[in-house]
Amino acid sequence: MKTLPVAIQVFSIREEAEKDFVGTMTAVKEMGYDGVELAGLYGHSPEKIRDILKEIGLTPISAHVPYHELVEDLEGTVSQYATIGCRYITIPYLTEDYRYGTKNFEEMMGNIPGIAKECAKHGITLLYHNHDFEFEKMEDGTYVLDYMYQNTTNEELQTEMDTCWIGVAGEDPIEYIRKYAGRSPLLHLKDYTNNPFHFQPLGKGIQDIPNLLKEAVNIGCKWVIVEQDGHPDRAPMEDMKISRDYLKTLEW
Repeated sequence: MKTLPVAIQVFSIREEAEKDFVGTMTAVKEMGYDGVELAGLYGHSPEKIRDILKEIGLTPISAHVPYHELVEDLEGTVSQYATIGCRYITIPYLTEDYRYGTKNFEEMMGNIPGIAKECAKHGITLLYHNHDFEFEKMEDGTYVLDYMYQNTTNEELQTEMDTCWIGVAGEDPIEYIRKYAGRSPLLHLKDYTNNPFHFQPLGKGIQDIPNLLKEAVNIGCKWVIVEQDGHPDRAPMEDMKISRDYLKTLEW
């Protein structure tokens, strides 16, 4: 069976990356990760980030880039990540003043085609990464997240589904991501426990990781990305090693 390359979302180890980017990336590579999804530049120039990752042997597959950075300096921001070599730029989150029901939300939706066009000039695909608030239902019963994709084309916006937040919103992650077959180049793998809610390394929570991986292959994902927003029980680097080691034990 096909096996997808595995990246780490650097937000998971943000403090470590900020203190020692080179050392942290070297450790990530030693854990067995194939690539990274950036969440900032950690005090380095794009050229420096590119060179560090190339020397270590990690693919800069994607970057989480806040919407406001894209609209404030679209050409300059996209150019930075093109320099690094990112193939995808992902809008990671919408602050409350840009969510459904606000004027800013409609403005953001109107800006998506232009952002995607600028990305495409550099060979970059624009994605959106969900949380749970996009599963608010509109007047007709449609989820806001589905509305976002129904009102953009595949060329304008593709998905980076976060499997944790799909589950938190009450949907089955495996069934939900199936809806976006062919439009989901990247998939976030994130595990968690309930009662109380805690983020956990892969294999330590309630997610059906083996079948999520199989479905990722089925729907045409190019990469899976391990993310853990918080680390209530262990050090961040330890958690990320547990997740990567767990994936190595699976047949998928």
